[in-house]
Amino acid sequence: MKNIEAVIFDWAGTTIDYGCFAPVQAFLEVFRHYGIEPTMDEVRKPMGMLKRDHIKTMLAMPRIHDLWAETYGRNPEETDIDALYSIFEEKLMSILDRFADVKPGVLETVAALREMGIKIGSTTGYTDEMMAVVVPKAAENGYAPDAWFTPNAVGNAGRPYPYMIYRNMEVLGVHSADQVVKVGDTISDIKEGKNAGIFTIGVVEGSSEMGVTKEEYEAMDAQEKAERTEKVKQSFLNAGADAVIMNMGELLDVLKK
Repeated sequence: MKNIEAVIFDWAGTTIDYGCFAPVQAFLEVFRHYGIEPTMDEVRKPMGMLKRDHIKTMLAMPRIHDLWAETYGRNPEETDIDALYSIFEEKLMSILDRFADVKPGVLETVAALREMGIKIGSTTGYTDEMMAVVVPKAAENGYAPDAWFTPNAVGNAGRPYPYMIYRNMEVLGVHSADQVVKVGDTISDIKEGKNAGIFTIGVVEGSSEMGVTKEEYEAMDAQEKAERTEKVKQSFLNAGADAVIMNMGELLDVLKK
């Protein structure tokens, strides 16, 4: 623990917005606007990326790509991505302030880390404009990291590129990548951390990978919960995660090891 100088958290699905539902709702609505009904797996698979890249990735998925070609008589183009993103941004901005509740255990864990002299950084797939809504609302709810960076700060080279992590390391004055830990709830988070060369942890409960509300999760029977948990855990490990925790309450124990 004494060698760790900073922990860098993701936002939606990791520290706020249990289940990462704000962007999911906006992605669903924008594709429906264009007459395409995406599956939940298609919506969540690119989660954590810069949101325009997320839309581009969805349009390249075989089923969605074919539906677009069938509906519009041509393959999706860059202008289509721009059009979808414009609607997406408007829809997301209108609901973001309702999805900034802090996840269980986050405030206590952050306070414990700070007591140990560990700095709190953060990265996100949201833009600066989106974070202008999220950051003050999360602060009202008690969560305010020492630093946050969006893809806008790194030439829009968001996840899985490592540059937002490097910016955190720079402003937080971290001496080495060996002294940084990344915590996130998506495959993009894991890849971001590993591409930065730092110890990377996936969190299961309330994650985009799990993709359920707190009420839905708590209503699962023991077998379903175990099966869903194992699936999420394996997806993180397959992406290169160094460790997987069930919730933020387990983070300190992992760091001590």
